[in-house]
Amino acid sequence: MGWFEQKEKPKIPPAKALWAICPKCMSHFEKQVWKDNARICPKCGYHGRLSARERIGQIADEGTFSEVFREVGYSDHLKFHDATGSYRDKVEAAIAKTGETESIVMGTCEIGGHKAMLGVMDFSFMGGSLGTGTGERIARACEQAIAERRPLVLFSASGGARMHEGILSLMQMAKTSAAIGRLKDAGLPYISVLTDPTTGGVSASYAMLGDINITEPRALIGFAGRRVIENTIHQKLPDDFQSAEYLEKHGFIDKIVMRKDMKAFIAKMLNYWGF
Repeated sequence: MGWFEQKEKPKIPPAKALWAICPKCMSHFEKQVWKDNARICPKCGYHGRLSARERIGQIADEGTFSEVFREVGYSDHLKFHDATGSYRDKVEAAIAKTGETESIVMGTCEIGGHKAMLGVMDFSFMGGSLGTGTGERIARACEQAIAERRPLVLFSASGGARMHEGILSLMQMAKTSAAIGRLKDAGLPYISVLTDPTTGGVSASYAMLGDINITEPRALIGFAGRRVIENTIHQKLPDDFQSAEYLEKHGFIDKIVMRKDMKAFIAKMLNYWGF
């Protein structure tokens, strides 16, 4: 037996495995607290980002969500390839990472006992970008909503159009806007919920077309980035520019709703419309 035996040091989990850090106030708290509080900071009230499935779990009545159009996916007509790899490889990596097949999850459900067509974008899938698959799912959802007389509820979370698909991605702005136009012609309401972040081609199309446009506190909502605008107009923008509060103050948003109140508020609106 040796004079000295070094005992193996106990493995200590890294801080990231134990603690959640609020991106806004940088407060540290246990990850379970973050999860139990619906990803809302208990110190400053910052609303963290949710996956599509987490959001559906909060909004749809338990056991009522039935996914549709999962087979509708991306299009790689351009065979796009850049210095970091092919578009196809990027999408397949996103599918493996998130378990989703596109940047929006669509399905029928009930919200507070009211039937609805529910769509939720997932920012973790390629930045929630608007691609041909995303646009097709929204267009088909509008058609099914008209056929079944269901109101449409969409949660947006996006960096904008998916430029890997070129003009085909930009075309989805017109395509989705036209589909929502047909929904409104059929006398069906559309509730648009803009979450953090909603920018680019999504904010410039279907996200702002709701009969009522609502958002969560402090969500980033805009089109071009802050630096791009300042460099273009050569002016300093207000500190709260492109925030949910700024947009509500200037009439672009109808109401800011806390996450814990979101389901009840949507159900109230659906009841108001008689669905």
